[in-house]
Amino acid sequence: MSATVGIRSGPIASINPVAKLAAALLIAVPLVLTIDAVSAATALTLELVLFALSGLRWREFWVRTLPVWIAAPLTAVTIALYGAPSGAVYFEWLFVRVSDGSLELALATFFRVLAIALPGVVLFVTVDPTDLADGLAQLVRLPARFVLGALAGMRLLGLLGDDWRALALARRARGVADVGRVRRTLGMAFALFVLSIRRGSKLATAMEARGFGGHIVDADGRPVPRTWARPSRWGAPEWVLLAAGAAISATAISIAVATGSWNFILGPT
Repeated sequence: MSATVGIRSGPIASINPVAKLAAALLIAVPLVLTIDAVSAATALTLELVLFALSGLRWREFWVRTLPVWIAAPLTAVTIALYGAPSGAVYFEWLFVRVSDGSLELALATFFRVLAIALPGVVLFVTVDPTDLADGLAQLVRLPARFVLGALAGMRLLGLLGDDWRALALARRARGVADVGRVRRTLGMAFALFVLSIRRGSKLATAMEARGFGGHIVDADGRPVPRTWARPSRWGAPEWVLLAAGAAISATAISIAVATGSWNFILGPT
């Protein structure tokens, strides 16, 4: 089963997936090191340009990022109710205490979740798994055996739903599907686990037979470089995306430091 990505016309859609991964890390890592609303809000504002150039339609953007928009306010509410109290206390009941400190931390957490998660979701919507595997093996020089195995496993994820439905129909045909829901679910989960192991073993054997895991040597015993059906290329667009990610992080950090809101989480308390 193929899980190819639909063709999109955005400038970022055709960029190498490795560059998208690196840009998302460049944006996320500095934001992970601080908890303040200024740096996260600044980064989120600048990320709007990346979202507009991603090639996603607005409806698709909201559908794809809906879990992030749900998780961010829920996380903020939790922090507001149970965060470390400081300053004036507005509400207190049992373990719940809403104060100036918890509200400030909740606001920072809200923007932080959005600024970190949204670029990862938007950039990776346009990533084809095969292109990512090619880039990781050819550009990052990760072990080809591991990359190709992970790619093959990812390609089979779509079959799990079909296998689950087939197991349910088979059990119902045999008259063993009318027991308790928990027991039925556990039985089907174990059967699916066994089926996945068997399919993975057959896939590994087939890939070994086709030379995916072999080490080819020439007549003199020297290793022959692996060839690739689709070369992974790196050019100016990739460097521009990396520069944009670095610029977003640098701007967010600079503004946070200039306003005195930078709160380095690894610093002295």
